[in-house]
Order: sequence, then structure tokens, then C-alpha cells
Amino acid sequence: MGVTLPENKVEIRQTILSHIPKEAEITRIEFEGPSLAIYTKKPEIRVTHSRVITDIVNLIKKRIVIRSDPSVRIPESEARKVITNIIPSEAEVTNVLFDPTLGEVIIEAKKPGLAIGKNGVTLQEIVVKTRWIPRVLRSPPKQSKIIAHVRHSLYSGSKDRERVLRNIGERIYRPLIYEVGDVRVTMLGGAREVGRSAILVETRESHVLLDCGINPGSTRPFEAFPRFDVAQFDPADLDAVVISHAHLDHCGFLPFLYKYGYNGPTYCSVPNLSLMTLLQLDYLDVLAKQGLTLPYDQKNVRESVLHTIPLRFGVVTDIAPDIRLTLHNAGHILGSSIIHLHIGEGYHNIVYTGDFKYGKTMLLEAAAKDFPRVETIITEGTYSAPGDIMPSRAEAEQKLVTVINETLSRGGKAMIPVPAVGRAQEIMLILDDYMRRGLLKEAPVFIEGMISEATAIHTAYPEYLAREVRNTILNQGVNPFESDYFTVVEHPSARDDIIEGEPSIIVATAGMLEGGPIIEYFQRLAHDKRNSIIFVSYQIEGTLGRRVQKGVPEVSILNSEGKIKVIKCNLEVHTVEGFSGHSDRRQIIGYIRKLASKPEHIIVCHGERSKCIGLADYLRARYKIDAVAPDILETIRLR
Repeated sequence: MGVTLPENKVEIRQTILSHIPKEAEITRIEFEGPSLAIYTKKPEIRVTHSRVITDIVNLIKKRIVIRSDPSVRIPESEARKVITNIIPSEAEVTNVLFDPTLGEVIIEAKKPGLAIGKNGVTLQEIVVKTRWIPRVLRSPPKQSKIIAHVRHSLYSGSKDRERVLRNIGERIYRPLIYEVGDVRVTMLGGAREVGRSAILVETRESHVLLDCGINPGSTRPFEAFPRFDVAQFDPADLDAVVISHAHLDHCGFLPFLYKYGYNGPTYCSVPNLSLMTLLQLDYLDVLAKQGLTLPYDQKNVRESVLHTIPLRFGVVTDIAPDIRLTLHNAGHILGSSIIHLHIGEGYHNIVYTGDFKYGKTMLLEAAAKDFPRVETIITEGTYSAPGDIMPSRAEAEQKLVTVINETLSRGGKAMIPVPAVGRAQEIMLILDDYMRRGLLKEAPVFIEGMISEATAIHTAYPEYLAREVRNTILNQGVNPFESDYFTVVEHPSARDDIIEGEPSIIVATAGMLEGGPIIEYFQRLAHDKRNSIIFVSYQIEGTLGRRVQKGVPEVSILNSEGKIKVIKCNLEVHTVEGFSGHSDRRQIIGYIRKLASKPEHIIVCHGERSKCIGLADYLRARYKIDAVAPDILETIRLR
């Protein structure tokens, strides 16, 4: 006979209390976001009663966290001294932060293993002696201002955070009014286009938004932002927003929701929180410098941080009464996620790939593909045309090295515009590797823009990187992104010497020539035929990068004084395919074909119109699957 799961908050509380012994001294049970928080006067039960807690988790199918009751915690100043005495100095603790709202003490250490102790014995001693719950984080090899900013926002706003989590918990664990059914998907952005990704998933009970991006190739709001103007979309109705990754075309419009009525959670991977905060703040800075209207402000970015619940890959999380979420590695950039929505108890499974790379790179492992069930897959079609077959990574690396060597040999400078997140770190690893092996001419490599900050975030989360890079950071204590060949440009005043100096390589943001320091380099170097510009990432239609990539003889740029300046494009223009974080046509089809279960529906989006339609037609004809490439505002009923 099957076990009946507790269905409401009262039943869940009663189930927990009936299984935990009274000597555990439970004081209260709260619904905090997707987790159940058990407050106790004896927080050591997380170890002493671990078997009981595991049994409860298996019984109620909910996540549980153990918190100490405020009445038993020793003062922070005393706790700090106790922790300092308990943790060995060899662990190299760099910071100790207290979160009184959640009763946690965050310990940042260069060697977290030593801070944790064998089988967690050190942490358990801290719990017993301080009654604070310790959480150990790795101190990044390079300090990240944005990580510090995010942590400060969370801890300084801990009271607000507590309120937010309680409200989210109440909404997630509300009783179901309707039976599970009527699963619908509406494309609010990213349909037959690249940019402003936003997909609304609805059931009878719940509303979930997948991604919330902008189109960097357009300045017209009607084309630049998701279609939130339609009657069926109301931010107040949303149960959750899930962000696949930190590129602006997937997360750039998120704070706008908090400005106009949304008060619910945003879910993303752990590194994604820092990366998307970095890019959203930079987006506001770029708009302000261009004199354009800001769709939201820094206060709204902070609100989105307070409402964000970071998840690790593979963790199953309730996000609505009838929907569970699991994130998996997408292989596109650091923390990029494939989103798996499990609706009802086996009723329907949606897998949204976001931008994904089904192939290992020097920076990241290949996208995950092992899902027990997939009824609907929503896939990108960025490189899905029959001719979109990318060269191997080895061929791409060789072409890049050849172009740079030729440029340096004729006394020129090689400009590589890159997105700060993903391609920048990949290119840095390649340049260092090939110079060390003597296959690339030694020359100064100037790094400018947000690249250094984004790289610091990469080193803070090595467990999300490719195995070799991860081992280099964790086991060898070496930061592979720091090289004797690299010079970080700290101030714009250094650009004159770089531009007028010896042959060099310039790696700078932004990847599509839309703002960033690369613009000044391009303006001042484009006239000289000895120089090169090398595109290694996708150029969205409408961007300056796309126009230069097409080989136009001249382009118009709005300079820092607000005047239009015409730039002669005499330099060599190269596109090196193969470095993309997107899957090509062969990989997309191979990915779908190798899924454990054959999907019933395939939705193709995030690609130019002809490519999306073409891929859907092919999949429908070849595999006899209901494959479509919907247009903006089109709704598809899945069940």
C-alpha cells in the first residue's frame, strides 16, 4: 500500500513533530522559500538525528534545513572567538559573517576542507559550542567586488530576506485548488529571434516565467523588451521566475519585474546570482552613459538579489504547488542551466535548454542530457541551419592563433571583442596555453572591461568549471586565468600607450561592439589595415558587431560627446567559429536524439526566423515529432 503524502502546511508540521523526539526541543517550523526550516534549541540534531531527518525528507518529499532558536545562540563577538579557536589556522579563514535572521555564520576560508574537518567534525563542534549553524565557503583566489556586494546585500537585508522567504514559502505550499492540467507555453520573447528571451509556462494552478532578457540589438522598447504588455501577463500572478544564465538577453530585464509588482522568487544556479547582478549593473551604467532611459534602477537590482534563491545542479525544488524544478549544467557559460520542470506527479515534464553547448570545452563540461522523462523540450536554434556546422575546437584554436600571428607579424594589433562572461575566460586560457607552448608569438595581452571581475567570479566557483581547470584551482592552488602575458588595464588613460605602442592583443568587452572599452580601441585602430578584429561570439542582428562582421566599408558611431562619428573599416575582419558556447545543428539534433525518452513536443526558439522554422520542419519530418517554431505571443497547449 502506498504512503499518503501530507498535503497541507498543518499536516506537514504534524508529520515532522510526530517523527522527531521531544528531546530535540523543536520551537517552531517555518516555510522559508522552497525549504522547511526547523528551529530547535539543540541544532546539533542535524548530526545526532540525521537519520530521522532523512526519513522525514523521504516521507514528505520536501527540503529541510535545521536552524538554531535565537534564544540559545551565544553573542556574535563570543562566537567569533570560539570559531577562531576551533578552526585550525592552516584553513586560512579570510572572513566570518553572521546572519542573525537565519542563525547562520558564514566562514570564508582558502582551504575549506580544513575548516570543515574530517566528516564535518569541526563544524559540529562549532554548532555545539556556539549554537550558530556554520556554512563554509571557499575564498576565491581573486577577490570579487560583486560577490562581496551580493553577500553584503543579503546579510544587511536579512530581515527583508526573512520576510521574502516566508512569503514565498506560503505561496509554494498553498493548497491546490484545481487538479493538475492544461499546460501551456506562451512566447513573450526569443521566438524566431535572438534576444529578449522570456517564456511563460502556465498550468491551471501556477505561472512560471523562464528567462527575462533584453534584445541588445534594439533600442525600441517594443522590440528590445519581452511583451509584458499583453493582458494575459501580470507580474503579480507569477509563482516563480527561473533564469537559465547570466547573459543580458536572458536576464537583463529581470529587475523590471520587481519594479512593477512582482514580489516572488527568482531561481538560478549559484554562480548565476553574482554574474547576472554584475551584468545588470553594467547594463544600467552603459545606458546612463548613452543618455538613454533606464527601465529600472540599482534599487530594483538589489530587490532581485534579495528575492533570488540560488540552487545547485541536480537539487529538486518545489517552486509552485504543482511544479518542481531541477537545474542541470548547460555548458554555455559559468552556471548556465538546463531547466527541468516536473509538473504534477508525473503529469508532464518540460526541459528548456536555454543556450547550451553539447560538447566539452576548455572551460566547461558538456551539457547534461540524462532526464528520466521528457515530454516537451524547448531548444535554442541559434546555429541550427543546415550550413551551421562548426569546426572542431582544435581547428578553431588553430585559426585564431594563425590570424593573431599574421597580424602581429605585420606590426598590427589584434582586437578580440568578447562577452565578459564565458568567451573571455575561454580565450584567455587559449592565449596563455599557446604562448606557453611557443605556438603563438609572444606579445602583450591587454585585458579590459568587466573581464577581470567576471574572471574572479569564475575562480570563486571552480566546481562549475571543466574538470582540468577545476583541478588546477582546487588541487594545485593555481589560478589559470592569471598569466605573465596578461596586463589588466586598470584605467582608460592607459589606452593611448596601448594603441600607439608595439604589436599586441587586446581582449575587451563588449562582444558585439555595443558599448564597453572595445569601442574606443575599434574607433582608433579600424583605419589601419595592419590591424585585425576577430569575432569569436555570436553577433545579434542590429548590433555594431554584426555590421562590421558583414564587411561594411564604414560605420557610424555615437562618440562620448554625443556626436556621430564615421569610422573607416580598413582593418581585417575575421570570424572564428567554433568558440561559440552554443550548440551547432549537428549537436542540437544529436542532443535530442540521445535523450533517454523521446519527447512528444519540440519547441524551437532563440534563433533567426528561417533557422527556427527550418529546424522544426526537419525534426518533424525526420523523427515524426510535433516540432514547432512559434512566433512572438503564440501560445502552445502541451496537455
